[in-house]
Amino acid sequence: MLRPFPTAGTAARAAVRAIMAEIACASTTAHASFMSGETLDKAADVLAILVLIIVPIVAIVVFWLVHVLPERFAEKRHHPQTAAITTLCLLSLAFGGLLWPIAWLWAFTRPVAYKAAYGTDKHEVWHEEMAEKARAGELLQDELDHLRTQLDAMAATGALSPMLRQLRVDLGQPDAAPAPELVTGAGKV
Repeated sequence: MLRPFPTAGTAARAAVRAIMAEIACASTTAHASFMSGETLDKAADVLAILVLIIVPIVAIVVFWLVHVLPERFAEKRHHPQTAAITTLCLLSLAFGGLLWPIAWLWAFTRPVAYKAAYGTDKHEVWHEEMAEKARAGELLQDELDHLRTQLDAMAATGALSPMLRQLRVDLGQPDAAPAPELVTGAGKV
């Protein structure tokens, strides 16, 4: 069988292989680090301390800070179920973060059922802060009317705490008269 004449491509590949083999044979000893001796040992010790002690501490702190974010958002938004969200955040820490997405979603949801049951979608602390602003004269009339409306709605459901009842009195809305007795039967005699 006849072999074809070598082409320019095969000659070039053979030349590159020869040059690479010459470079590999001519190289001197390689050094893996720019340090040597005691400096290398000291750098290894510092790196070991960093990896074994400082990195886990930083990781735990960052993990904790991320897991309390839903609690912070719930407090900032005066969510009425902040205590439950806080508990869920702590449970999430214990369960390795599995409950954290639920706490995150809960912190950003509007508590519609809570508002239907209690007449407000704000935490009691929000009412206290608004009362302090009202006493200081820092509330606009619209905000004051909104606060009164919220307190009225809560009073209608019977969800006013003694402190909020006092706040309602302070704002100039005394407790409503007791509800009239329900009449049963055909009529009143």
